Amino acid sequence: MDAVRLDALNPPAENGNVSQSEAHKRLAQVDSVVLPFLGGFGRYQRRLVALTWIPAVLISFSQFSDYFLLGQPDKKCVRPDEGGGGNGTGAGRDLLSELMANGTGLESAHGTACLCSEWRFELQSGLQQNVVTRWTLVCDGEWKVHIAKFSLLVGSIFGYVLMGAVADWLGRIPVLLVSVLSVLVFGLAMAFSVDMAMFSTLRFFEGFCLAAIRLSLYVLRIELCLPKWRFSMTMIANLIMVGGQLLMPGLAALCRDWQILQIIIIAPFVFMLPYVWMFPESLRWLLATQHYQRAKRQMYRIAQSNRVDTTTDPSGILSELEAELQQRPETCCVTQLRSTRNLWKNTVVLCVNSLTGYGIHHCFARSVVEGSATHLHYYALAAIATASCMVVFPVVGGFGRRGGLLTFMIITALASLLQLGLLNLIGKYSLRHDEVLRDTLNERFSYAFSIIGMFSSHAVSTLSIFYCAEITPTVIRGGGVGLVLASAGFGMLTAPLMELHNQKGFFLHHVILTCCTLLCIICIPLLPETRGQPLPETLADGEGLQRRPLLPGEQHHLLAVTDVREYSRVQDTPLHQAVNPGNGTVPSNSTANGVRTS
Repeated sequence: MDAVRLDALNPPAENGNVSQSEAHKRLAQVDSVVLPFLGGFGRYQRRLVALTWIPAVLISFSQFSDYFLLGQPDKKCVRPDEGGGGNGTGAGRDLLSELMANGTGLESAHGTACLCSEWRFELQSGLQQNVVTRWTLVCDGEWKVHIAKFSLLVGSIFGYVLMGAVADWLGRIPVLLVSVLSVLVFGLAMAFSVDMAMFSTLRFFEGFCLAAIRLSLYVLRIELCLPKWRFSMTMIANLIMVGGQLLMPGLAALCRDWQILQIIIIAPFVFMLPYVWMFPESLRWLLATQHYQRAKRQMYRIAQSNRVDTTTDPSGILSELEAELQQRPETCCVTQLRSTRNLWKNTVVLCVNSLTGYGIHHCFARSVVEGSATHLHYYALAAIATASCMVVFPVVGGFGRRGGLLTFMIITALASLLQLGLLNLIGKYSLRHDEVLRDTLNERFSYAFSIIGMFSSHAVSTLSIFYCAEITPTVIRGGGVGLVLASAGFGMLTAPLMELHNQKGFFLHHVILTCCTLLCIICIPLLPETRGQPLPETLADGEGLQRRPLLPGEQHHLLAVTDVREYSRVQDTPLHQAVNPGNGTVPSNSTANGVRTS
């Protein structure tokens, strides 16, 4: 079902002339008027979209570097502490070495096993030395590894929220340039850290800058594309990120040392510095915020690159732009969501979806990995992500954004419920006398449900971010997408949190996230369908996106086209009155929910 734009159906001016507000409205119709006049999705747009794909590999390297920089090695004590653990005798040292070599005996003899003055480490990630082996972060120092993981994710959360708001205020390109310069400084400095405190601090700022780069590129890519190209171009970028994940083990094997690996990951960002000249500011953002002087120059540049003749202007876009050149720029902030009636609800629903998708993904991944650090499990996770990206294409093509998101969320909930409940039922009511067969079935079912859950939860996370980018208006798209990405960061934060507590409370954590999936299933049908629809440019455009019934028999009279003008509560809100001051009257035959009862 398509979404309905309420403010686009206002009657024309009484004098029959095109008013100044209507001229501004035509300039805001980027997908249906401006871009088709400039050549549509032409060579200029395709080249810029390709430029947004290249840094996706570098962002993926940094995002999955934890597995290599902070991976726990296999450890063995070669020189026990003479002050304990057998009082320095040969038998005591042999017992201590045996305990340290045996992972199952580590928890029961933790106090004794950690009394060691010299360790022998063996990494499974392809590196000869990483941060853990460099500063011997085992036993009592293992918590510092989790703090370093926290640092990257917490920095990303702050980066998404703050730099998203800045991107709406100053533009996408200034945020991109400053972030690239900063990530080069902090990322390269991190390779020369002298202790773990310096490493974790610099990692926080690296995560902050990487989040701003990812956010600005994501928004720029969305705003460059026409409706039929948006989803495919975004999913190609996601596949490139998964490709970076697949390349990381080979890169680590070539570098051999964590400092060289960190430099190799960060140094290529220097090639993004010319983006400030190659990548212009988003035309959508310039028009939506009334930066008409800059928009005029860029429109001529796009037309020239796409070989469009601007001497003839049948649509009247250039003449309308000339008439609006004296307008003062007006920017918005994501905090203005509080004054909307529908936008903030849609944003909250997608934030909860994103948090749930990334959070429960870790619950499923834990059942697959089981603490192993082998490349086989790493590639298995990457293969599941690749398959998820590939299947999302036909599902969203057939069911739409809302139907696809609902489908994958239902699959996620079912996989989680079956993993939590079915395995207990197998052990309680059947095979009670055959423990070996029962354990084998439990393990196989757990693997199967975990793979299905990881597959669907990855799709949920991807679609939630993309859905938000389509629903959020251009004037606050950076802040809106930043909120959903920050929610995803909170979901990913649950992984190191559980590791820090040694997986205590993991079952309750899984149960809570499963309940969140059920809540999301209820809320997703409330979202508007955006497939094939132009992007909203102003807050009024975004507020005018109303959901249509998901099922054919569901209130078929709701928001019929003939009754859209009588949607009283939207026309009576302060936001709608500010945009359309002449439409504040409420028809006598309208109800509170906008449904005509006569």
